[in-house]
Amino acid sequence: MSTPTLDALGAGAPAVVSEPAAQRLTFPHVVRSEWIKFTTLRSTWWSIAITAVLTIGIALLIAGAMDAPGFTGINAVTSPVQFTMLLAGILGAIAVTGEYGTGMIRSTLTAVPVRGMALAAKAVVVAVAMFVASLAIFLVAAVAVTPLLSSEQAIDWASLDDTWLPLLAASVSMAVFALIGLSFGYLLRSGAGAIAVTVGVLFVLPIVVNMFTIAGPDWQWIVDAGDYLPMTAANHLIFASTSSAPEAPQALPAALALAGWSAGGLLAAWAALRTRDA
Repeated sequence: MSTPTLDALGAGAPAVVSEPAAQRLTFPHVVRSEWIKFTTLRSTWWSIAITAVLTIGIALLIAGAMDAPGFTGINAVTSPVQFTMLLAGILGAIAVTGEYGTGMIRSTLTAVPVRGMALAAKAVVVAVAMFVASLAIFLVAAVAVTPLLSSEQAIDWASLDDTWLPLLAASVSMAVFALIGLSFGYLLRSGAGAIAVTVGVLFVLPIVVNMFTIAGPDWQWIVDAGDYLPMTAANHLIFASTSSAPEAPQALPAALALAGWSAGGLLAAWAALRTRDA
């Protein structure tokens, strides 16, 4: 009786191992990852909650106290941006510096070796989240102040120029403030440092510039340059959306100033991220 050989039984045949399909790294996947990190931070929700409380509370106080000609409910709703801008900037900063503090940035850059993609994904998540959250908060504030408004101050929801454009301008400004904080987070990689510089640019610099309004004509260039600071540009953009007076600031220079702060900050952050070790 013949005995079957190993070759006949196929034991010597090489095993065929099926490799799993390679997962391609795409920008939507990176955005989804950044969204998960952003929304699972308690600081994110605390910042948004405090922004909501301040916006609605200050809007109610202004709506109840102001009775000036030309004052509308939308003015009361958008005025708190001058205070909540700090929260937006701080939120953007800690969204980055938290990763550096915990060392998660090394895992992020290992998973996403294209550092520009990682930066862009985080910027998209932070900006979109801040814009949507701000718009929702402004809408709630607008509804909340409605009972306090007179017939002349009432919000006209059918008006694009006097209602929706100012709300959108304020929401875009909040997103820009968050991107400024995010940029300083990548540049300084320190929570305290990034927050301090963000507060300085958004809040302290406009105060310093305002001091030069009484310094004489030789210092007028500082006052003129102050119009392009983020907070001043945001005020001009919101005001230009609600006013048709000839002396009203133009919306285009203000929008370009905000775009310049966003683009310049992100480009500087990209350069720092590329040239530094994590």
